[in-house]
Amino acid sequence: MERRTLLRSAVVGAGTVAFGFTMTRESFGYPAQTGPSPYGPLQPADANGILLPQGFTSRVVARSSRRVGSTGYTWHGAPDGGACFADGTGWIYTSNAELGSGSGGVSALRFSSTGSITGAYRILSGTTRNCAGGTTPWNSWLSCEETTRGYVYETDPYGVRAAARRDAMGRFNHEAAAADPDRRVVYLTEDEGDGAFYRFVPSGWGSWGSLGSGTLQVLTESGGTLSWRNVPDPSAAGTSTRNQVSGTRRFNGGEGCYYRGGLCFFTTKGDNRVWVYNAVANTLAIVYDDNLTSSAPLTGVDNITGSGSGDLFVAEDGGNMEICIITPQDVVAPFLRISGQSGSEITGPAFNPAGNRLYFSSQRGTSGSSSGGITYEVTGPFRS
Repeated sequence: MERRTLLRSAVVGAGTVAFGFTMTRESFGYPAQTGPSPYGPLQPADANGILLPQGFTSRVVARSSRRVGSTGYTWHGAPDGGACFADGTGWIYTSNAELGSGSGGVSALRFSSTGSITGAYRILSGTTRNCAGGTTPWNSWLSCEETTRGYVYETDPYGVRAAARRDAMGRFNHEAAAADPDRRVVYLTEDEGDGAFYRFVPSGWGSWGSLGSGTLQVLTESGGTLSWRNVPDPSAAGTSTRNQVSGTRRFNGGEGCYYRGGLCFFTTKGDNRVWVYNAVANTLAIVYDDNLTSSAPLTGVDNITGSGSGDLFVAEDGGNMEICIITPQDVVAPFLRISGQSGSEITGPAFNPAGNRLYFSSQRGTSGSSSGGITYEVTGPFRS
């Protein structure tokens, strides 16, 4: 049997994989297949080396090791996960620094209502390999350390409150986080070849909005049934969190994580998959798998975000430096491509509150070095 057909049969036969449930207005029939982008084909590279659909433009908003505009603030190296937050009539974009040995942290860019950069500043310092993270409903940014026994730090995008380390969220090779306001939990991914998928439950129903204490749980599977079980020692003092609970469901290199409408989408780079956990039905499905997709355009799946139209935007670490779109009609196609930067990866995709500007970074830019990162903005007629 041809490998793609064999894999498809195995996936469809798995007890925890469910296809075709409803997401917001549309119904999915996973896994996504290659097709034409709703934005049309990519045009030749622009002056910034980015191939975009017709009607879209790009600009550079920050470069590692250089001052941001007229702010006097030097942008951090190795920009990684990011998110946008409303700020009056403007907005803020936060960006992690995936640098080692206490050189990581988070910086922020402040924009006016017209998109002009009005400020840049640091909101977290002295941490290690801040990779991805996630937003909270109370407008904080969770910055996750991608290192053995790493922490989650809750930061203030507005630069008013000091960052706080959230020990109860566990010590492991953190990647991304996604808050679920319906169940009042935070989902967490782990970047290990045999990694787990977690959720953090703050102490008591009334404590939603406070992550200082709570229970770390891991997704398990037995007889095709998924369950959440408590991790006995979130500090991983003796045994790693992923190896403390029998029946833990394994995932090959957890990466980005994004929640919307009862569904938590997350990616696994080791097998080039996009997953969805249906929190209502307590099921898993494979949204995208390059082995189950003809002429698969998306490889090296990494950070993930979504737009108001229900489209998912998935950034590549490797591949051919694309951000690909997965539509509610289960079509996967390139949305943009960065040329001349094969030694880098795309990180931190995030939309501004209005949904008409997309921010992201090339972590190592044209130099292939962490000091050469470039942060971009793409503006255009995004679907709403």
